[in-house]
Amino acid sequence: MAKVVGLGGVFFKSSDPGNLAKWYKSHLDLPIDVDNPSYGASFQSADVPAGGYQVWSPFKADTTYLNPSKKQFMFNLMVDDLDGALEQVAAGGAEIVGEIDESEYGRFGWFIDPEGNKVELWEPPKPSV
Repeated sequence: MAKVVGLGGVFFKSSDPGNLAKWYKSHLDLPIDVDNPSYGASFQSADVPAGGYQVWSPFKADTTYLNPSKKQFMFNLMVDDLDGALEQVAAGGAEIVGEIDESEYGRFGWFIDPEGNKVELWEPPKPSV
């Protein structure tokens, strides 16, 4: 039987894809060619840090986890420095929502981007020595 072997991408509509791509490039250094943002950003498996992984997870329709966004989805982006990333997006005008959460899965923080999308930033746990 054929099987899924990884997350192939996140695709979504934007009212201004070029400006949104430039915002993510500017404030989170997302590897986007801002002259041709329609190709988005690509990551190779080798780019994923030790302890990082991809998640696909449907939520119940009445979940509040995606609040305060009104969208039916949320992005999760792996970052190497959660505190620094949150400072950068806040400096770019993003609304920080909630408090940083720390668990055995790593550190998590959230913001609302310029188009109202809720984004979860995830700093995977450091490998134990």
